[in-house]
Amino acid sequence: MNPVEPFRRRPVAGTDFQVTQLGFGGGTLGDPDEVTDNAQADATLATAFEAGVGYFDTAPWYGNTKSEHRVGHYLRARPRDSYTLRAFSSSAWAVRWRGGLSFDLRFDYTADGITRSYEDSLQRLGINGVDALTIHDLDFKHQKNEQGVQRGFEQLDAGGGFATLKALKNSGEIHAIGAGVNHVGMIPRFLEHFDMDYFLVAMPYTLLDQSALDDELPLCQHRGVSVIIGAVFASGILATGGRPGSLYGYQPADARTIEKVNRVDAVCRRHATPLAAAALQFPLAHSQVVSVIPGANSPTQVQQNLRHMVHPIPDELWTELKQEGLLRADAPTPG
Repeated sequence: MNPVEPFRRRPVAGTDFQVTQLGFGGGTLGDPDEVTDNAQADATLATAFEAGVGYFDTAPWYGNTKSEHRVGHYLRARPRDSYTLRAFSSSAWAVRWRGGLSFDLRFDYTADGITRSYEDSLQRLGINGVDALTIHDLDFKHQKNEQGVQRGFEQLDAGGGFATLKALKNSGEIHAIGAGVNHVGMIPRFLEHFDMDYFLVAMPYTLLDQSALDDELPLCQHRGVSVIIGAVFASGILATGGRPGSLYGYQPADARTIEKVNRVDAVCRRHATPLAAAALQFPLAHSQVVSVIPGANSPTQVQQNLRHMVHPIPDELWTELKQEGLLRADAPTPG
């Protein structure tokens, strides 16, 4: 087993954008499932920053701008060279966030939409620049159908959205351009049209699902594109374990998923490893994965993530998961 270095900085593709292997996902600071106060949000961010986390991820979608307000409130008082910050360009559905602010959002991937989203984010953060911008939610779930997805790509291309992002990068105002991906099939589509620096992948590459190994990750490897893993706990179940009410894919997990998680958990227990530790460390074994960004909404959760990130995991655990058919045989594993 090789120790994981949570705060080791890794470059994204061929850019000046660097991320710590353990980052901070700001989605939970948008209060998706429970309402937390600002003091708790500040304490959560302080615990991560003071421990050494140097990469923070936020978006106006998270809590309808609530996460950006909170992340900016904390980080703007810290030295700008002590962290990297990923913001985003565009999303809707105000009812998604239990404690979100009372704003409605809309999709707009045109040059004007990208510019407004970027400038509004800087105002909310109270910080005069971010290191990278990510195109969010250009997929079938959020755009409803093929026509909606095609319209989004047309806005990025003919509508000048991607050219605007490229101009920001060329000027040095940002260092990298990425896209958020929740489903397989979208990475090839993005790379068919645009030169991307990274993808923020949520769900298709976790301890439960390695479907991104078929086409997405090999293509990223071939094109030299980096990958950041969001939803590393599969939206909850790989942190809580399989039990009634556990969330998988942002919905209550079905019986089959709960049974599989419990089998994985049993293997982890046999090797004295917390399930969450295996979930956190697994993705980083892939050559293109530069960071994992678990969310947290309390100092305790940040501290748990830090412990799990450095927990020693024997090679035999990964071997047994593959032998039991719980992990793909071709999945790269730590160590």
